[in-house]
Amino acid sequence: MTTKILPINEQSLNQAAAIIRSGGLVAFPTETVYGLGADALSPQAVKKIFEAKGRPGDNPLIVHISSHENLPQIVREVPREAETLLRRFAPGPLTLVLKRNYNIPNEVTAGLETVGVRIPSHPAARAFINACGRPIAAPSANLSGSPSPTSAQHVLADLSGRIEIILDGGPCSVGVESTVLSLTGPEPMLLRPGGVTLEQLKSVLPNVQVHKSVLNQGMVDKAASPGMKYKHYSPRARVVIAHEASTARQVYFQALSAGVDAWLLAPDAQLEGFSGLSAASLCSREHPEEAAQRLFALLREADELGKQLVIALWNSQTGIGLSVTNRLLRASGFTILLPHGEIEAGGKIISY
Repeated sequence: MTTKILPINEQSLNQAAAIIRSGGLVAFPTETVYGLGADALSPQAVKKIFEAKGRPGDNPLIVHISSHENLPQIVREVPREAETLLRRFAPGPLTLVLKRNYNIPNEVTAGLETVGVRIPSHPAARAFINACGRPIAAPSANLSGSPSPTSAQHVLADLSGRIEIILDGGPCSVGVESTVLSLTGPEPMLLRPGGVTLEQLKSVLPNVQVHKSVLNQGMVDKAASPGMKYKHYSPRARVVIAHEASTARQVYFQALSAGVDAWLLAPDAQLEGFSGLSAASLCSREHPEEAAQRLFALLREADELGKQLVIALWNSQTGIGLSVTNRLLRASGFTILLPHGEIEAGGKIISY
């Protein structure tokens, strides 16, 4: 199978819709990351998503719709809190976990009684869903475990030969997956941080809680949302997190001494002390949201450059920073550098 990247126009949307209606897969842009879409009402089509990605079957999918009017097709009830959130944040990067309608296959929900649903704000995503005439189940359009794709070329790098077409909508404006909020328990529960921040959610629902898995490893037996259970977003290079510039510098030079090609990622404000080192900017002083927009592309670039170790100098849990921290924790296998330790990278043990 030859995978084609197509510009978005009436012809390509009709072609993509025909593939979906025949039970196939299409990669499409959203404001968060590129999605790998299938007919959410077809168990056979949804199974193809898991096959193409190599995705574990117990990792549920999010259903994408183009309008609030489509919600009754997906969920049994829309609680008042959901209506309030949708008025404020939809269309946009917010997924709500609600009680599923039983026409949604188990393959979508991983057998759970709940389903995640969202209305993307990207006009091409909504045009694609409308052309298909049915809800679209879609995880990120990458191989399972690798950094999520924020461009059509990222999708092609992972899924070439596995899907027919990729609709090219340019780079994603948010850059990390949607916020996932469950409204099925006694209190609203943030399952995955994303483009709608915790602070924004609390401005509407002050009692929002944060699931332990957002910042901690091994806290989930059965995932109610993507991004809760498995190692995700990982390049081939080893990823570690440094909270202090002195630790990042020490590990960087010890890695070089051991013959390990290291790369430092940090905000501009902290990069100023690392002149001359192999490094890249996560964000400017004025625009911390750039860290979310750039993160996955930088992790992919690390592999393109042949880097063996990525040291992310990052320690933020406010605003979009919580989302970046969550993705780095998953990408690194929750490896935070503590003073005086050792790590493995590039087949070498690095003591610092």
